[in-house]
Amino acid sequence: MLDVQLTPLDDALTERLLAVAVADADPTEVTPPVDGPPGWTRERRDFFRAFHQERQGGLAGPLRTVMYAITTEDRLVGMIRLTIEGDEAETGMWLARTARGQGVATQALHRLLYEARRAGARTVEADTTPGNHPALATLRGAGAVLEANPDKVYARLELDS
Repeated sequence: MLDVQLTPLDDALTERLLAVAVADADPTEVTPPVDGPPGWTRERRDFFRAFHQERQGGLAGPLRTVMYAITTEDRLVGMIRLTIEGDEAETGMWLARTARGQGVATQALHRLLYEARRAGARTVEADTTPGNHPALATLRGAGAVLEANPDKVYARLELDS
């Protein structure tokens, strides 16, 4: 079993994460939509940096969000995000293509749920697309209740105190 760790992002780690994303992920898997041509354009890279940097304030910052780098045995492989408002949390994650299918997402989600509990969250929500079968399996495996419509699947995880 891989040893999966979560580390809050700083500027240096954000640059390393961007390099992983460019080398081993599609921009549509990693960032919200950005106007312009497809691919890792300069604008999309700048957006990636800004998006992650403005969330470096962590749970005490104005966006109440912490972005974690996901590492496996000292290899940076993706990111998972935790946003908390009151006792409700929200998450999202992406992994490099070469890290998928190895149980990394499951371990990262479990570590994130632990952090959410420590921060006082009672529920964690996530969403994905109906065709993202690996994400749906990860969410189901963590005990999420799923609600689907044609475009999105919404997941809700109840945390034990």
